[in-house]
Amino acid sequence: MHSHLLPGLDDGAETLAHSLELLRELRTLGFRKLVMTPHIMGDFYKNTPTEIRAALTTLQAAAAEADLGDVELECAAEYYLDEWLGRKLADGTELLSFGNEYKYILIETSYLNEPFNLQSVIFELKAAGYRPVLAHPERYVYFYGRFDDLKKLRQEYGVLFQLNLNSLAGYYSPAARQVAEKLIDEGLVDFVGTDTHHLRHTAALATKTVKSAYFRKLMALPLLNNTL
Repeated sequence: MHSHLLPGLDDGAETLAHSLELLRELRTLGFRKLVMTPHIMGDFYKNTPTEIRAALTTLQAAAAEADLGDVELECAAEYYLDEWLGRKLADGTELLSFGNEYKYILIETSYLNEPFNLQSVIFELKAAGYRPVLAHPERYVYFYGRFDDLKKLRQEYGVLFQLNLNSLAGYYSPAARQVAEKLIDEGLVDFVGTDTHHLRHTAALATKTVKSAYFRKLMALPLLNNTL
């Protein structure tokens, strides 16, 4: 429920051929359903629901022709918490969510700087009927050394947490790995995602992540992925 395979929309797959290559690798790893989530970010990736759905239709057709049609493909988006998201909420613009029963919405922030309006946007998303899912909470440097504050987002503000699988292999940093392991130890993970952008990500999944001790511990948690 977090990947960047749709072609030409962000810093993930650049071409349709690249998308199919990544899809083939994820299928080999055992994935049979993907909710792809291109970035929506006011300054850089001004993707719209119409553009994202069009890219999904293109990839679905190409996947069927490439004998990859047994992988179910859906789309949502990864929304950067910026002023443009606030405007979308204020004017009622459609936001791409995922989930059969709930309107889960994937959000991210700056890795270095805590947004001053984090709590207010969470409140506005929930008021609009969405269930916020924070992408890769283990990667936000501003929460390092503030684990209790990170926990408060989930336990008091109702934000669900999505862990990046490759964090378990130290792919992003040793610090991200440590936070990921602590989140798993305390049972604070609701979703897991590959956050696949390129073949380096799928290679790390296959050669390192699935062999890590914490991968098995993570898979034993009551994750929500299988409810989608």
